[in-house]
Amino acid sequence: MSLDTHIAGDEPVALAGAGLSLAGPRDFFQLMKPRVMSLVIFTAIIGLLVAPGSLPLYNSVMAIFCIAVGAGASGALNMWYDADIDAQMTRTKKRPLPRGVMEPRTALTFGFLLSVVSVWMLGLATNYVAAGLLAFTIFFYVVIYTMLLKRRTPQNIVIGGAPGALPPMIGYAAVTGTVTLDSIILFLIIFIWTPPHFWALALYKLSDYGRVGIPMMPNVAGPKSTRNQIFGYALALAAVAAAPVLTGLSGSVYGFGAFLLNVGFLALAFKVWRSRAGEKDEVQPESLYEVQKGDRDARNLFAFSIFYLFAMFALIGVDYLLPGSF
Repeated sequence: MSLDTHIAGDEPVALAGAGLSLAGPRDFFQLMKPRVMSLVIFTAIIGLLVAPGSLPLYNSVMAIFCIAVGAGASGALNMWYDADIDAQMTRTKKRPLPRGVMEPRTALTFGFLLSVVSVWMLGLATNYVAAGLLAFTIFFYVVIYTMLLKRRTPQNIVIGGAPGALPPMIGYAAVTGTVTLDSIILFLIIFIWTPPHFWALALYKLSDYGRVGIPMMPNVAGPKSTRNQIFGYALALAAVAAAPVLTGLSGSVYGFGAFLLNVGFLALAFKVWRSRAGEKDEVQPESLYEVQKGDRDARNLFAFSIFYLFAMFALIGVDYLLPGSF
């Protein structure tokens, strides 16, 4: 199905469909999901930093660059496949493909080339364990999550959270050439953080997801069940957050900061859980979407969750760099 069938009458789409690309460098950069890429880069740097051993500066920079490019490749391929639903969602309709400034085949080619180059260069700069993990990350995000899970199951975020959790493990493997308990812990922090982060967003974006038929948890299981699961994952996240101290990956600076961050996360998750305790566990009809969109508690948890993840990994890095913190 061509993109112009989704946004008929939009002149830029017609031009793109005729083979006349209006895309500029900014559009290609947007195609790589720079906001997501910033989190990928940061967590990968922390994974590389805390790994035992070291890499020459050039190889370290190349490793982070390749991981960033691989993340950008995943974003481009995701936007290529999801162009039809992106055009109908307020959160995504200004992306390059829905705006019609780029042909779908251009996004596909761009994403594929970035995928191949990033994996190949990472293998040359570091080792083939890290390169293999990056290849698996791109494959999982594009094929398993985007193509197979996203439009079929409300567990899309739970299972599909794995690619977003792998960058610190890739950074760690770039130094060590192995996967260890410490790198798995870094993975688990992001993996368990992902469902409450995205379900909080889904609670006040029901109209977007419902309009395009994406089976997010609130649309399928109902808001009450979603709130219960958000709080359950927040409890699990607090438990996993203690693991770096228990294994010696981090020390007192991280331990104290992580305690405060998880108290805050649990408090906000509890407010989300309690805020509508009397609501029925059923999917909300279209007429109630705007009511749900005003869910301030879910919005607050979503905003804090972004800060939370950056702060958690920053604390791991600070704890590693400060002498005598262990």
